[in-house]
Amino acid sequence: MDIFNVLSMIGGLSLFLYGMSTMGDALSKMAGGKLEIILEKLTSKRIFAVLLGAAVTAIIQSSSATTVMVVGFVNSGIMHLSQAVGIIMGANVGTTITSWLLSLTGIQGSNVWINLLKPSSFSPILAAVGIILTMSGKDESKKKDVGSILLGFAVLMFGMETMSGAVSGLADNTAFTGMMTAFSNPLLGMAVGAILTAVIQSSSASVGILQALCSTGAVHYSVALPIIMGQNIGTCVTSIISSVGASKNARRAAMVHLYFNLIGTILFMSVFYTLNGFIDFVFLESSAGAAGIAMIHSLFNIGATIILFPFSSYLVKLAEITIPEKAQPVKEDTENKITIDERFLERPAFAMEICRQKVHEMAEVTKKAIILALEMLGHYDPDKAKEVIRIEGIVDQYEDVLGSYLVKLSGKNISAKDSQSLSLILHSISDWERISDHAMSIVESAKEIHTKGLSFSKNAADEIRVLSRAVSDICGLTTESFCSEDTGKAMHVEPLEEVIDSLSKQIKEHHIKRLQKGKCTIEMGFILEDVLSSLERVSDHCSNIAVEMITLYENEYNTHEYFKSFTEKERKAFREEYESLIKRYQFKKDDAKMKTVE
Repeated sequence: MDIFNVLSMIGGLSLFLYGMSTMGDALSKMAGGKLEIILEKLTSKRIFAVLLGAAVTAIIQSSSATTVMVVGFVNSGIMHLSQAVGIIMGANVGTTITSWLLSLTGIQGSNVWINLLKPSSFSPILAAVGIILTMSGKDESKKKDVGSILLGFAVLMFGMETMSGAVSGLADNTAFTGMMTAFSNPLLGMAVGAILTAVIQSSSASVGILQALCSTGAVHYSVALPIIMGQNIGTCVTSIISSVGASKNARRAAMVHLYFNLIGTILFMSVFYTLNGFIDFVFLESSAGAAGIAMIHSLFNIGATIILFPFSSYLVKLAEITIPEKAQPVKEDTENKITIDERFLERPAFAMEICRQKVHEMAEVTKKAIILALEMLGHYDPDKAKEVIRIEGIVDQYEDVLGSYLVKLSGKNISAKDSQSLSLILHSISDWERISDHAMSIVESAKEIHTKGLSFSKNAADEIRVLSRAVSDICGLTTESFCSEDTGKAMHVEPLEEVIDSLSKQIKEHHIKRLQKGKCTIEMGFILEDVLSSLERVSDHCSNIAVEMITLYENEYNTHEYFKSFTEKERKAFREEYESLIKRYQFKKDDAKMKTVE
């Protein structure tokens, strides 16, 4: 083996690892975070968790990615440790699919149909289709994602073929065969497999490298078997590294992964070599093939899952013993602490799904704060006031956490749809935060009225009640359209905002008349002005959110041009809706005495 063979092997390995990474990233992007959401929600039964873990890992082609995600789920409190066990077991089973795909390189035969199954036959076709789709597809389109998957797979297979060809001459190299013979020592073989996998942090890739070496014919099953066992242990390094600095349960999830593979390996090796002492498995001295490697990899992971599945709870207990609960000093209450695990940044599509969930939660709690604040204009309640204050603090956290997280996420490779969502969330979180601030202002006004023993006149109170109903409705409509990403519903926000402005103007005019007649005081006038200002600002922020949604998803206008772009027909529809809403929230006069109709 000369320097050129070495360079070919390095080049093949590089292409192999790059192809695997490209294909895995493209598959994850194509899934758009949906697989991870399913993984997060459908794990109530452990057997389902195993099946889902296997399916997701088979699709995204990375057990390391799945286990790191699980660590993130547990760290964020999204998933219980007992649920994580099943997914981890399933991930080990799902990762065996890659080795079977790679085993296609070992297909031999003269039949044309058999030859078509060889990667050297179909990879060029996949590469050609992939490059056409990639170059003809629009940026961030599904077409381009499919092209990236095909290209990644073709590059992976080409790298595998290149590695196999580069090492094919090693069969006659005494130094290489001597080294392989040394690895037949179970402990040494396991150590080599574990170290290799820990370095490249992918059991699929390290198994692929072993399959490539098998093309030399110098790798016997006695060598391959302990290396495969070591590879299953080495893959745990990724989740262990990911759990550093995480919560106790997240570190326990990483330990469950380690214990599952470690115990499975010990059981397998103990039973196998004990039986070998009595039976003497002759196949161990046979040359290993790519398909044989895939078979051993599959049998071990499936067998370990079947044997250890009934003892899942004991794996959890073992992890809890390893990382025990310690008496902690009394700390500030963290019940309401908002966090998004940065581990999810490596899965951008899923990270965006998490951000959508969080901003929807932010919208819902903000709406709750406004409703509680409006209720206190009629009757001040200290408990409700405390709740509004608590919610305002939570909303502030949502803004800080989402803002900083999305800035980091914006540098990742995300789809066009996710890019839209990211932009909308970044623009809207400040509006939701300001709405919660105005809820606080309303509470402060209500508290001032209560503390000073003041009250609105009957007519003023009735008018405020009608305006409050309109503000409550616009908050509900904005929240509903925002959370469902429904631009049709968002179109109805602006007419209601115009109505709220009109109602506020009328209330101010009526207040001046009452003031002139001595039916209201200057002091109450100041409080009324503060309340009206807060209610108008709430509706303004609702309008900002709705218009941002429409302009972003319609992709036609910016926010400032939106209303100028109305056609005559749209202006007429807007005016008709406005007139209809004015009637719904109108004030009436009866014998010079103003009343409200609700």
